[in-house]
Amino acid sequence: MDLQHANVKLLVTTPGEVDLEPLIPIFHDWIRERVFEELLLDVADYRHVPEGPGVVLIGLQANYSVDNTDSRLGVRYNRKAPLDGSNQDRLQQAARAALAACQRLESDARLNGKVRFGGREIEVFFNDRALAPNSEATRRVFEADLHAFAEKLFRGAQYSLSHDSDPRRLFGVSVRSSQSFPTSDLLANLSF
Repeated sequence: MDLQHANVKLLVTTPGEVDLEPLIPIFHDWIRERVFEELLLDVADYRHVPEGPGVVLIGLQANYSVDNTDSRLGVRYNRKAPLDGSNQDRLQQAARAALAACQRLESDARLNGKVRFGGREIEVFFNDRALAPNSEATRRVFEADLHAFAEKLFRGAQYSLSHDSDPRRLFGVSVRSSQSFPTSDLLANLSF
């Protein structure tokens, strides 16, 4: 079974609340400078929504955002357009895109170092309830793909996968590594 519409959210560690206001001009710069391969179109401000999507960079093939869903602040990549290749190809593409966005945000002086990837926990989910309903059966079908992806991403480190089986949520897992990795190392791990 093919997984499409992969989402990867890199959890951010920050001491205290993060002001998302600077993301608006940053994301507008990304559109103007064409920093990613996807066609980026607009910026939507949802900061007023509690535990919501935050600030979203809307693209034709994918969206990038810094969101606070479930009170878990993170940099999220949401692939909307189908992608050729294997499940591993799609998982790795989404992770590389999220990591590249996080790396750009970590180095942007306008954020004063407030957006930093924690280096050990990510969420992977699929925005396709028809293909991948959030169930134990779906988890079993895709478990090998998810383990192969986590083993490559956290090369050499122990990790755990946890699955929230609430049928109202998207199918996905939280992956937690036993050690912390900088975004550059995780990108390198996905290159092998």
